Amino acid sequence: MPTDRLEQLKHFYEEDPEDPFTRYALAQEHLKQEHTERALALFEELVETDPDYVGTYYHLGKLYERLDRTDDAIDTYAQGIEVAREQGAQKALSELQDAKLKAEGVGFD
Repeated sequence: MPTDRLEQLKHFYEEDPEDPFTRYALAQEHLKQEHTERALALFEELVETDPDYVGTYYHLGKLYERLDRTDDAIDTYAQGIEVAREQGAQKALSELQDAKLKAEGVGFD
């Protein structure tokens, strides 16, 4: 079994490429290691294939903001807000609403 975290996650992904948690964790690890394009592709794919995986929306939105794609970030937060509402995921809903307001320039910092 590989010892490097990224290699370990890739191994899990190869074993079960459909598992949303593994793909989410792999995207996060790529992001940590500054593999921005790969992280972006994984997050975008996850939103397409597993739209109910609510945690993805926040991180994809933040990545869009980092890439100066503010409109994409706001749209992503809005999608996530709908999913969080449907699921009754209050913590995710609150984080997404806050992130969306800040991206729109309405933050209270």
